[in-house]
Amino acid sequence: MSWGWAIGASGGSACVRLLLVGLFALPAAVDAQTLVIAVRHAERADGGAGAAPMTDAPADPLLSAAGEARAARLAGLLADSGITAIFTTEFRRTQDTAKPIAAKLGLTTTIVKASDTAGLLARLKASHANDVVLIVGHSNTLPAVIKGLTGRDVTITDSQYDDLFLLVPSAKTMSRLKY
Repeated sequence: MSWGWAIGASGGSACVRLLLVGLFALPAAVDAQTLVIAVRHAERADGGAGAAPMTDAPADPLLSAAGEARAARLAGLLADSGITAIFTTEFRRTQDTAKPIAAKLGLTTTIVKASDTAGLLARLKASHANDVVLIVGHSNTLPAVIKGLTGRDVTITDSQYDDLFLLVPSAKTMSRLKY
């Protein structure tokens, strides 16, 4: 089952906490109670992949002001979620999106090459089977991660930065929220 929810500034954190509690209350027949939270990096300073090329634009752009604000919102939203590990790609925009929540939780971010979905999935299974994990990826990498964890197909367009995916791999469930 997949749900699309919109989370506003008020009550959003409470909604996510309630959903997280519900996900962990799944029947005992489910092997591991792993929760994987997956998000795309926040808005890029160069306008994104679909924007007109800028002269001297960095190949690895920073976050825009809107992106920095979204990363801060994400940190506030997930502060009480129980995250014990954070994975990003080698690109600054994913690392900068994760930086506020990592700082808030006192965690070090693990960097995995964007092209190594298989390695990330193996690492999650081997080292984080009973953890709550945050993955910050890209519109072209998260669909493969989600498919590998739940068997579900998703599409993330170049203009979508507000999706938050709650994945329970052992139950093959996915919830898609907006934040």
